Order: sequence, then C-alpha cells, then structure tokens
Amino acid sequence: MSETVVADAVAPVTAGAWREYGPRSLPAPLEAALAAFVEQGYHGTSVRDIAARANLSVPGLYHHYPSKQSLLQGLLEVAMLDLLARSEAAVAEAGPDPLARFDAVVESLLRFHMFRRELAFVGSTEIRSIDDDYRDTYVGYRDRLQRIVDDIIADGAASGAFTATSPKAAGRAITTMCVGVSSWFRPDGPSTPDELVVENLGFARAIVGYAPK
Repeated sequence: MSETVVADAVAPVTAGAWREYGPRSLPAPLEAALAAFVEQGYHGTSVRDIAARANLSVPGLYHHYPSKQSLLQGLLEVAMLDLLARSEAAVAEAGPDPLARFDAVVESLLRFHMFRRELAFVGSTEIRSIDDDYRDTYVGYRDRLQRIVDDIIADGAASGAFTATSPKAAGRAITTMCVGVSSWFRPDGPSTPDELVVENLGFARAIVGYAPK
C-alpha cells in the first residue's frame, strides 16, 4: 500500500481529538472494497463487483490496485494505523496514572470498534485471507497495540492498582472483548456509545481486578 493512501486515509490524531470520528476518508476503490467485503466477504466478492461500486472499469481498478489482495491489505493497514494512532494519543493524554492509562486505551479500542466498525469487522474476519508476508506486517501492528495494553496492565499490577496475576492473559481478554463490539454495535441501538463505553470499561476493570478503595 502506498504512503499516499495512508496519509490520505489516516488523519493525524491531535491531542484531545482521539475520541472524535468524522466520516471515513478512503479512496473510492478502498471504500468500494470495504462495502463489498462487509456484505459478501472477501472470497464472495469479485474484482468486477468492486470496480462497478467504485465507478471504474476492471483495468481502471487494476491501475490503482493490482489485485483484490492489495485492496484488502490496504484496508487492514489503514485500520491498524488509525487504531494505533488513536490509542497512543489516548495513553499519552492520560498521563502516568495506571488506571487513567488503562481506561484511556480501553476506551480508544471500544470507540474505534464502534465508529470504525466496518474496518474493524473486516480486519478481524479476513485476516486469514491475506498472504503470509502481509500477515506478518499486520500481526506486527496488532502486537504493537497489544503490548501497549499489556504494559499498562503490568504497570497497574506492579503498583497495586490491579490484582491481575497474568497481565498478558488479561490484556488479550480485553482486546478480544473490544473486537467483538464491531460485530454487534449499531448506531441506532438502544445504548449510546458513551453508555457502552462506561459499561464495557466496567467489564474491563473487572478483568484486571480493579476495585475502588
């Protein structure tokens, strides 16, 4: 995926703005591919279908993206870079307190999976569809994000704020919980995003063994 596409699709996250989500800004072929993959799955989608959705001919689509695989890779890279940027900004803004850092990163994960749920959903369901070399790149991004969560939990356990005996196991349970939000959240559902953040933060705190004193 080109640096230009990343720059165009992943806006810089400024201090205080990691909770803010405007409309997606994806190039037309990626937007078309995302819609098709969400509706039909990667393997059920043809290049012809993506081209038609993007108002391009098949050769025109291939001029920008040489394969269906490259479209999926592009979407996954945009998703992970956006999520990483927001999570790193959230943690930096939270300061040194372990609980504040924990709440910030969990909220970042939850909001991403609510407000970028289609990108998140495709990322979690189609990871097996990308080739080995790119999977290694994607897993590298994912592991970088997981380390942020794990390190915060480990710091909290060391300080006595959390009672989790296995920070890594707790971290993976929490990120898995947040990923699940992308599969069931609906903007017109009975709970607002803020209400769901509060509810799921409670679950996450229970996983790491936080109890207010």
